[in-house]
Amino acid sequence: KYIAPFVEMIHSVDSLRLLDSINREAMKCGRRIDILLEVHLATEESKSGFSVEELREVIATEDIKDLAYIRVRGLMTIASNTDDEAVVAGEFKQLKSLFDELKPEFGKHFDTLSMGMTSDYPLAIECGSTMVRIGSQIFGERNY
Repeated sequence: KYIAPFVEMIHSVDSLRLLDSINREAMKCGRRIDILLEVHLATEESKSGFSVEELREVIATEDIKDLAYIRVRGLMTIASNTDDEAVVAGEFKQLKSLFDELKPEFGKHFDTLSMGMTSDYPLAIECGSTMVRIGSQIFGERNY
């Protein structure tokens, strides 16, 4: 609720509850907020996001289209934390396929496929990513 007046896009919307909350806060500000729906494809349970089935259900119910103060711009995922490029590429290709499947549902503004981080962004681009997250490359490794 505190960031709604300031953000252009929220990149990791992972539940219908969060969609509703963003819509409500954007309405209070009288603005529309672009969002990316986070899809959980990785093998780790620590990752979040809609499962592919959950996302299809949300879209099929049309609930998401009733949220007038958000605009779904695309999908994002964080790939499995593995050195196995075949696993990571498989997840990226799965998200690209889902993106292509859902594009007609959302129209011309559905244009962002966010996948790939510092360690795997070249592979993500090769698989169709339009947005990569390379914070570690720019700012250095995190200090936990």
